[in-house]
Amino acid sequence: PVIPRPCTFPMKLWLLVNSPCVHSVRWDARGEGLFIDQGLFEQELLGVGLSAAGEEELFKTKNFGSIVRQLNLYGFHKLTVSPASSTVGSRPRPATGGDTSYADGPLHHFWNPHFRYGRPDLLVKIKRLTKANKEKLDAGLEVTSRLPDDLQY
Repeated sequence: PVIPRPCTFPMKLWLLVNSPCVHSVRWDARGEGLFIDQGLFEQELLGVGLSAAGEEELFKTKNFGSIVRQLNLYGFHKLTVSPASSTVGSRPRPATGGDTSYADGPLHHFWNPHFRYGRPDLLVKIKRLTKANKEKLDAGLEVTSRLPDDLQY
């Protein structure tokens, strides 16, 4: 069976943060933001240092800075990571394979008002900040987007 590829960056991010197979991206304790372990993300999702033989690339880059740029373009804001907040996540950490302390690289905390745990319906409100969209927003107009067909309500 052909699995439909997520078409937008926020949709890819939503699928990653909710996937039990992905360990580099997780919800924060309140389900209102996400933590990204940069080193693990680079290994797990960007294929840095790995030979991705036959695997389809999820992102068209191997540069973590490009991922941060996409987050910024879609209205995500970087929050300061405090030691207390980084130890709490809604997903249990893997208990096998040695160190599970997320010490592979810097831990980043991002927030967007429309990116919430259990609320895929809000993804439609996340817009890419293109010049045209910014002009519409500055003029008080609505910028529309739509969810993929399999997430329509």
